[in-house]
Amino acid sequence: MEDDKADIYTKDGTVDFYKKPANKDKTGTWKACRFILVTECCERLAYYGMGTNLVNYLTTRLGLGNVAASNSVTNWSGTCYITPLLGAFLADSYLGRYWTIATFSSIYVLGMALLTMSASIPGLKPECVDDVCHPTSSQTAIFFAALYLIALGTGGIKPCVSSFGADQFDESDETEKKKKSSFFNYFYLSINIGAMIASSVLVWIQMNVGWGWGFGVPAVSMAVAVIFFFVGTSLYRIQLPGGSPLTRICQVLVACMKKVNVEVPSDKSLLYETDDNESNIQGSRKLEHTDKFRFLDKAAVATESDENVKPWSLCTVTQVEEFKSVIRLLPIWATGIVFSTVYSQMSTMFVLQGDTMDQHLGPNFKIPAASLSLFDTLSVIFWAPVYDLIIIPIARKYTKNERGFTQLQRMGIGLVISIFAMVVAGSLEVSRLNYVRKNNLYDEKTVPMTIFWQVPQYFLVGCAEVFTFIGQLEFFYDQAPDAMRSLCAALSLSTNALGNYLCTALVTIVANVTTRNGGLGWIPDKNLNRGHLDYFYWLLAILSLINFFAYLLIANWYTYKKVVGKSP
Repeated sequence: MEDDKADIYTKDGTVDFYKKPANKDKTGTWKACRFILVTECCERLAYYGMGTNLVNYLTTRLGLGNVAASNSVTNWSGTCYITPLLGAFLADSYLGRYWTIATFSSIYVLGMALLTMSASIPGLKPECVDDVCHPTSSQTAIFFAALYLIALGTGGIKPCVSSFGADQFDESDETEKKKKSSFFNYFYLSINIGAMIASSVLVWIQMNVGWGWGFGVPAVSMAVAVIFFFVGTSLYRIQLPGGSPLTRICQVLVACMKKVNVEVPSDKSLLYETDDNESNIQGSRKLEHTDKFRFLDKAAVATESDENVKPWSLCTVTQVEEFKSVIRLLPIWATGIVFSTVYSQMSTMFVLQGDTMDQHLGPNFKIPAASLSLFDTLSVIFWAPVYDLIIIPIARKYTKNERGFTQLQRMGIGLVISIFAMVVAGSLEVSRLNYVRKNNLYDEKTVPMTIFWQVPQYFLVGCAEVFTFIGQLEFFYDQAPDAMRSLCAALSLSTNALGNYLCTALVTIVANVTTRNGGLGWIPDKNLNRGHLDYFYWLLAILSLINFFAYLLIANWYTYKKVVGKSP
């Protein structure tokens, strides 16, 4: 009878909103996730609705050149993926994922409201005459203040929502555990449904109705996201914060330094661990010892001076393995930076390239260049269920792996596809420039080549996302220590930040080097017809190829995390 009663509660340490043990029948799984997925869809609609066409707002309303606008977008986008480190730290250490999302989403809504006002209220929006705008320094400052307020707001949402959704499935329950992998696919699908609406409807509104409405609709969408999140409160399973992960890492390092001359015993059972079935870290299961980074094992060696256990002198095996897990993730994390640089081209160079092409769809309708990212979204919407329903069952027959491919194999496939995306983008630019040269169209604003020639490069980037980004989401959640999952999700997202910053650095270096002798350079400020954007795409393709070979070496070296009592 007691066993039956125990079975109605989760065994992964989650609680309900009232901090009582989470009841399996009344909380979690898909009944809770539907609110999380709708929240993510609306938040992504807001983010992409404001960010997808941002480069055009900066060039047409704030008067920035191509290089300055591109760098402004990538710098802001990069910041949106750095602030999650702050949100994740607060979530894992003090607030928990639920309250971190609730707090930072409020900041997000304020930022969206200020952005909308800066584009719609006279005095705050730039004065424009005959499509030439004259922004004041204060108007520009208010606009960027709104942008970076949004960047701060995203910091509490990005690292927590995917982990919070995965928390709704009990890993100790085999039935629920199998559903978790599908959650990440459908989570990414919800992101792209929001992005699809943003890149089609909202971009059209911005270019044809006005920027006030174009930013106002995303602001309303963000408000709807917050409402949906709170509506599902009673159904959520909540993982309690486990204390500062940075403190635990520092304790391991300090304990190691204190015992620098102590030998690590060959018998791992002699290393210190608590006698309880559960870890002494709240919200975390015990981890098995691994042989890599054995120097850190010194922190778990008990000496005569450790009769009274002090956390800065003696650490458990689980605490040491937490730190090892993060160290093992870092090389995999680093290989995601170049992929994110390729991904960032959709909101910068792909848009500027599309602006130079024929955007007509029929005699009277023009499709904005930024709306071509719709095909990236459609690609994800197509490939996510295809991967889940078709590719995994087929791969499973050959690999004998329950997931079809391992997470590392999945990410590697995406890296290969991203190389082809850059090759296709570069080939299109070669064809476009050849057409310009043959017909002497250097000073024409658009070239009579349909913008739909860009569809393959967007489609390939979308396909690469399904393999690499979704695989990365699942990999970092699965391999992260239980009490560091928000922090590791933020670490995963920070590849996007560094990818955007790398893009900014590459564009700046390329612009400076290629204009050194007075030339227009590869990426001219006003006229891409006189530049060589194709060279920039070839550069990214070469970097991606080098990055892939580095990834192969790192993936072969990687050791998967092992939980005590569980098969790896």
